[in-house]
Amino acid sequence: MKAAYENVESKKEGASFVAYHSVVPYFEFKWHYHPEYELTLITQGDGRRLVGDSYENFEAGDLVLLGSGLPHTWSSEPTAKGTTSAVVIQFSEEFINSFLQHPEFEAIKRLLDASHTGIYFPSQKSEAIIRKIKKLPEQAGISRITSLLDILQLLSTKVGKPLSSEFFASAKGKENEERINKVCGYIQKHSAESISLDKAAGLVGLTNSAFCKFFKRVTGKTFSDYVNDIRTGNACRMLTESDKTINEIAFASGFESLTYFNRVFLKKKKMTPRGFRMSIKR
Repeated sequence: MKAAYENVESKKEGASFVAYHSVVPYFEFKWHYHPEYELTLITQGDGRRLVGDSYENFEAGDLVLLGSGLPHTWSSEPTAKGTTSAVVIQFSEEFINSFLQHPEFEAIKRLLDASHTGIYFPSQKSEAIIRKIKKLPEQAGISRITSLLDILQLLSTKVGKPLSSEFFASAKGKENEERINKVCGYIQKHSAESISLDKAAGLVGLTNSAFCKFFKRVTGKTFSDYVNDIRTGNACRMLTESDKTINEIAFASGFESLTYFNRVFLKKKKMTPRGFRMSIKR
């Protein structure tokens, strides 16, 4: 199931960004992406939220910030309870970057940098922000822009939960060190192949022991765990967007056996590959 492109630009209607109330009988499964950032608040309804390779239940009060290009959907079943609703705010990098060049917006810049995985904000800690989000679609003029900036500033002070893994969507790469960029780029490119510790360490001129310490210090992960993260993310993409068998996906992702693939996937995603595929097709 390949994610569809959503043309957000066509919805702007002369405004700097998009902000609207969505009221529908139920949230239809629409796996899609767009280059704009998106802030979505569910005001009524419950169901399942899929962001990258994150699959979780949601209910009213669900508040999520999505980075550019991250595939996502909220999905619910038709019920007799009535309508479901959400507030959706979408803004482009071009728009927000005009503010991020100033030092006063450093906290918002960090927030948006972190949103490439999607960020969930617990509603019980975001009541004031939720009230502001609900009012935004009715605002006009300069106050509409300042309200959005105020919402983003408030979100930047909250501790959110990352949703998708780092490697489901194309990573923009924030590591500043040339060595780790070189290694991570190599792993990303050759993840479906056999990747040895000797080869990775040799890329940056370190002994295996020194490399393992360096890699763990910079990424917070062991080398093998990092490789498995990438392979699992690639597997999730194939499970979502292709009809390949589980066995084919295991080897196409670089895992040495189906058994090992199943074990790693279950550990990282808390469900089997088959369960993951079934869950997104409900």
